[in-house]
Amino acid sequence: MTATIERGSATAPVTSPAKAPKPSAKPSTPKKSGGFLGSSNGKKAVMAVTGAILVLFLLLHMTGNLKIFLSKASFDEYAHFLRVMGEPLVPYRTVLTLTEVVLFASVVLHMWAAISLARRAAKARPVKYAVKKSQAKGYTTHIMRFGGITIALFVIWHLLDLTFGVVNPAGFDSNPSQRLIDGFQPGRWWVTVFYVVAVVMVGLHLRHGLWSMFQTLGWSNGSRYRTLNAVATLISAVLVIGFLAVPFAVMTGVVK
Repeated sequence: MTATIERGSATAPVTSPAKAPKPSAKPSTPKKSGGFLGSSNGKKAVMAVTGAILVLFLLLHMTGNLKIFLSKASFDEYAHFLRVMGEPLVPYRTVLTLTEVVLFASVVLHMWAAISLARRAAKARPVKYAVKKSQAKGYTTHIMRFGGITIALFVIWHLLDLTFGVVNPAGFDSNPSQRLIDGFQPGRWWVTVFYVVAVVMVGLHLRHGLWSMFQTLGWSNGSRYRTLNAVATLISAVLVIGFLAVPFAVMTGVVK
């Protein structure tokens, strides 16, 4: 005789787990904002283009200033030409005004790119190195930072002095050559000192900018190191000497 044994439920009812979402075919990646101009290469390109515009302006401006050594009439003709460029196709001072707008935009964009790159570099390296920075690198950083402020203040003064004649002894109604000569008289030696400091800062800024451009383009390697270093130094020195020749000539009485 066999006995039948009834078994109870061996296990408790089990609920089936919720279905996990199917993984997407491609993992989502954060989209980069800003496009080309938001990238480091874009900002470097902006610095290079605006820097080239400013260097070209400096070369042309220096050449025009040196006309004072020919005669006051030659310098005044040059100043008058800047205001009548394009006539009669365009109204008086149109080309000069457009040039000033381009220069102002170039300065703003150049500063924006430089500040953006500096901030990006600082964020990429939040922990300072244990090894101290070299004195040369620290010197360059101070020159670029405080030199930019000095140059900006000088440009404002330079416009008020020689362009608009607001702070010039000869006044706005005088000839450009007369404003130039009166502006650098020995009695206004402090103006000349300010001019010298600002121009030297421009030269150091230009020297560093050119060398940085050569390094970015990969040209400063091997045997070209010394050559390109000399080129950057020479261009900067020519601009500094060319700009400083005029105030020193007025101060010493060579130009009267």
